[in-house]
Amino acid sequence: MQSLIMKSSKEAVQAAAKEFLNFVNRGVSPYHVVEECKTRLLNAGFTELKESEHWDIKPANKYFVTRNYSTIIAFAVGGLYKPGNGFSMIGAHTDSPCLRVKPRSKKTRLGCLQVGVECYGGGIWNTWFDRDLTVAGRVMVKSGDKLLHRLVHVQRPILRIPHLAIHLQRDINDSFGPNKENHLVPFLATAVQEELETGSATSGDACNAGSTAEKHHPALIRLLCGELGVEPDALLDFELCLADTQPGTLGGIYEEFIFSPRLDNLHSCFCALTALIDSNTSLDADSNIRVITLYDNEEVGSESAQGAQSNLTELILRRLASTPDNLTAFQEAMPLSFMISADMAHASHPNYQEKHEENHRPAFHKGPTIKFNSNQRYATTAVTASILREVAGRVEVPLQDVMVRNDSPCGTTIGPILAARLGIPVLDIGAPQLAMHSIREMCCTSGVLQTTTLFKGFFELFPSVRNMLVVD
Repeated sequence: MQSLIMKSSKEAVQAAAKEFLNFVNRGVSPYHVVEECKTRLLNAGFTELKESEHWDIKPANKYFVTRNYSTIIAFAVGGLYKPGNGFSMIGAHTDSPCLRVKPRSKKTRLGCLQVGVECYGGGIWNTWFDRDLTVAGRVMVKSGDKLLHRLVHVQRPILRIPHLAIHLQRDINDSFGPNKENHLVPFLATAVQEELETGSATSGDACNAGSTAEKHHPALIRLLCGELGVEPDALLDFELCLADTQPGTLGGIYEEFIFSPRLDNLHSCFCALTALIDSNTSLDADSNIRVITLYDNEEVGSESAQGAQSNLTELILRRLASTPDNLTAFQEAMPLSFMISADMAHASHPNYQEKHEENHRPAFHKGPTIKFNSNQRYATTAVTASILREVAGRVEVPLQDVMVRNDSPCGTTIGPILAARLGIPVLDIGAPQLAMHSIREMCCTSGVLQTTTLFKGFFELFPSVRNMLVVD
């Protein structure tokens, strides 16, 4: 086993894992993920661009652009880059399954003030019961003649979805499938306590509400306004995610595990971002443009203006390749490019061994896992796998392979979407984890450093490895 774990000290492994925990604990919504990425990129000397403005891109310089403030694309231009050269790309996603506050969330039942929520993505919804929940996301406010987007994250637990006692559902341990409309409605307060606190009690729902403030319980509106320092009539709309207030942490007797929300897919976002920043010292000698694309809405199919199915990636790559001296620079660049689609992989579960294909059982500490599916649910081919294996061998990061059983459905990623949309070689890979799409997921600490090292090696080595390839 020791030979399969990277030759790094426990201190280095845990330092990388702890820095990831800082990232994931701040990334409580896709908007907060982008905010955290933006902060780290600015601190690393990247320049922010706007899609609507003219760009003057120069070699050996670094930039980023956001769309909807929930998707971010960052790129570092090699010092030797010329239009027509390739793009070295890593893609991941900023969103995770969660509950989101409905546009009209006010509910009052049996003297309890509740908040209507909608299921986003394919969460394991029973794990959201009996958790100390809060809200985080963005609020649109009117300030003078401006419509401003403001981020909010309430740090304390304000919501909870309690289970029904076992005495009232004796078969709960045999099968528990909550009704997502009726049973996933969190408690905010009681009407009695609200009357004691404010002198009046809320009642009814939001069917006939007119203003934004009337669509939600006054207590929730007051809380949001207090966090933002605005008056209720300044609120225009908001997109709020429910989030667990328990932070991610190291765990296990040897602190070799990470117990955390949103591992899928902030683990990949962090590793891609860190690799792009850390590889800066070798940028002057690179002939490619290094790119990370962190998209929103992967968990619901990527079909949005800020999702991987949009034209965003192509538009940006075309702008970067554009030159009046070479009108086919973009077309020439695509076959010289490569994308790693980074999304978490399923580790083998010892309690459910029958769920895994017997020869493809990813384990903790044994390296990132290349994903294969002949039906194109993943975009990996023999060619793209060979390229990454060459990179991994040079930076001494072990790799694993995974393929689902023939009698099991297979998930998918942004990989096939971008392979088809851009016509570039793509490989799907992810660090192994357990409890994917639970409110609390689990992976190993070594996966952070292994994945970051692999991605950094990819940025630095891909052009030379690509020159070895003889296919088309």
